Amino acid sequence: MAHVQDNKENAATAWQTHVPTALLVLADGTVLEGFGCGAVGEAVGEVCFNTAMTGYQEILTDPSYAGQIITFTFPHIGNVGTNEEDIEALNMSASHGARGVILHAPLGAPANQRATRPLNEWLRARGIIGLSGLDTRALTTLIREKGMPNAVIAHSPDGKFDIESLKRKAAQWPGIDGMDLVPDVTSAQRSDWRETIWNLETGYGHLENPKHRVVAIDYGIKRNILRLLANQGCAVTLVPATTSAADILALKPDGIFLSNGPGDPAETGKYAVPVIQSLLAERLPIFGICLGHQMMALALGGRTVKMAQGHHGANHPVKEHATQKVEIVSMNHGFAVDAASLPKGVSETHISLFDGSNCGLQVDGAPVFSVQHHPEASPGPQDSHYLFARFADLLQAHKKSAA
Repeated sequence: MAHVQDNKENAATAWQTHVPTALLVLADGTVLEGFGCGAVGEAVGEVCFNTAMTGYQEILTDPSYAGQIITFTFPHIGNVGTNEEDIEALNMSASHGARGVILHAPLGAPANQRATRPLNEWLRARGIIGLSGLDTRALTTLIREKGMPNAVIAHSPDGKFDIESLKRKAAQWPGIDGMDLVPDVTSAQRSDWRETIWNLETGYGHLENPKHRVVAIDYGIKRNILRLLANQGCAVTLVPATTSAADILALKPDGIFLSNGPGDPAETGKYAVPVIQSLLAERLPIFGICLGHQMMALALGGRTVKMAQGHHGANHPVKEHATQKVEIVSMNHGFAVDAASLPKGVSETHISLFDGSNCGLQVDGAPVFSVQHHPEASPGPQDSHYLFARFADLLQAHKKSAA
């Protein structure tokens, strides 16, 4: 009898230690339970899934994920810890990336020589709310079937939540469709960039003798994009997203770069498109990535559409029409360019082999091109780095013709 009582008490203790300390509350009222990590509190956002097996720190600090809660489909996240180098947002102290993260396995101790602290501590320091212990396969299936839901992610160490309040917040959040998130992540002022790519022996390098002057419009740019531009000999001047065409041209650039970023491109385009159209009229070389690609399409007369589940991962096959070459690329976008809307004189250059969606364009007879994927990332590992060399070649040819 005493043995049975002991078992009951042990069971009660075990249940108490497994009280959910984190919730994901979807806009339709669905409540998913898990265990909290990272920051305490709540955040509202759009839930997407990412299929990458590596690079979680870069993903979580990518400004393109502003307004989103990331579900990692790979079950073990946090194994290599975090460091102060693998950060993509320019503002290293603020959470200029994802609002929350959903994991299957609990976070453990890191095992990597470059780690400076565990992922849990890093999430807490950056204000990112985490939830583990969820069936991420089921959540991924839900997103694939019904699209990316709006939701609230909440972490309370005592396991106490006002669920009805969380349901209301999730249901009332308007969603990313129609939302301009670029003001949350763009640079506050003009700055210069000279850092080049990382080397195993020496770390990051520095551009000493620039060949070209490039102005990068910052819609939420990633550090490694800037490094690869610098690696091609480009001295980059970074300007805020609302900078006028006159102020950009006053810097006398050899070319223009349009960066990645978050939110609905049609909303950002209300102030960005007129600037890009003025720059296009100057016949300067222009290169765009991700949101910059979408901005380019809008400026040329195309349109963008919201995707049901988006493309988020480091294993996406993309084909270049000209060479028929297939590249394995990194992607992160919830909107896409409607290829059918591209006007005469603008050619599609790349497509996704997953769903046939547009992944690149160029202006016929002009030094202007853009891609939807992230060529600065390394899933291939360098399948798409040629695009930066292509831009540098256009810069050189333009300078030669101008001379």
